[in-house]
Amino acid sequence: MAAITERGAVRRLHDRFGFGPRQGDLDRGFAETLTGLLAPGADAGPPPPQLGPPPERPGKKDEAAKKQAAAQLKEQATQAVLWWLDRMVTTEHASAERLTWFWHGHFATSEQKVRSPRLMLAQNQTQRALGMGSFTALARAMIVDPALLLWLDGNKNKAGSPNENLAREFMELFTLGVGHYTEDDVREAARALTGWSADRDATTAKLVAKRHDTAPKRILGRDGDFTAQSFVDLVLGRPESAPFVLGRIWFRLVSSSPPPADVLNRLVAAYGANRDITAVLKAIAAEPAFRDPASALVKQPVEWLAGLLRALGVRPGSLDGKELFAGLRGMGQVPFEPPSVGGWAAGGAWLTTSAGAARLRLARHVAAHADPGAVAGARDRVAAVGDLLGVDGWSERTKNALAGVAGTVPDLIAVAACAPEYAVSG
Repeated sequence: MAAITERGAVRRLHDRFGFGPRQGDLDRGFAETLTGLLAPGADAGPPPPQLGPPPERPGKKDEAAKKQAAAQLKEQATQAVLWWLDRMVTTEHASAERLTWFWHGHFATSEQKVRSPRLMLAQNQTQRALGMGSFTALARAMIVDPALLLWLDGNKNKAGSPNENLAREFMELFTLGVGHYTEDDVREAARALTGWSADRDATTAKLVAKRHDTAPKRILGRDGDFTAQSFVDLVLGRPESAPFVLGRIWFRLVSSSPPPADVLNRLVAAYGANRDITAVLKAIAAEPAFRDPASALVKQPVEWLAGLLRALGVRPGSLDGKELFAGLRGMGQVPFEPPSVGGWAAGGAWLTTSAGAARLRLARHVAAHADPGAVAGARDRVAAVGDLLGVDGWSERTKNALAGVAGTVPDLIAVAACAPEYAVSG
């Protein structure tokens, strides 16, 4: 199997297990980089913003109060997004942040329905705290996560009138995949999850005993008085669960092509009885497929932006907020707002003409805030901007295009950031 260069493999580690390299990161070797990325570390990034209490519920006919509450929620949501982007850019523990981003897409939950930035941040903190440890602990936390309960109608799920939404999506999208459960399993699992309730004025969910169905259930061929936690343990113990979860990680971090059977077996072995996510990442990095030139991934817009800001040393807070959000919405991706419980698209879906125009506008805005010195003083500006962005090399076509704008460094940086060699993690 052909392989990318050692420097390219280091860059790929930063792209896939982090948000791209910063200056000097590509001077280290593969083993040192991997160890550094996966080393457990203290959460030294900026602390979450203090969003304040949720807005008071306006009266049904009080239009002014409704507008005020909506504006307060929008301001809190904006603070949450800017804070997370800042962590992605400044963190020294990039893999923890990248896995938080992955789990946000996996357990996709949207502020647009939850309508509580505080609960979205609480979910975010849980995914950061547990995202590189045992998937068992993460799944147990997610099944009673307040934001996820509000998102998937958990509050409507009560004894005698079960709501199947959370039970279905938990098995279909989060842990097992289509075809590995029946409609009877969904109905019985929904009964196991009855009684859990979330409140936007609180930060934790609670089990309301009188709403919980205590009668025996039969799920996935097993009988018992299942609760939310024992339901999770039952599902994760199914032989289909590990390949499904690891396939989702592979799809987002390695390749859109599924792992071959022998590779998947090795990943399952690394996952083990503890369902250890860090062990899986180490196993992925050791696979020849990780260095395969064909294992290219189109960067999602947030990954692209965070990587560009890291490479240029620009913090999100220094940018114009309206320009930043217009760029993200124009590219089709805003943190905390996945379009559905299925999460965001992947691959070429991000390379539309309209998304490309939004990307270029945002790249120009970011480049205008960057220090141009390293490129401006270089004899070969096209090569220098490649080094700045951590690009392995430019095609002749891209070189010619960049040479045409090399006279103006911010334009050169912006166009280079939108070139295929940077928009795609090769």
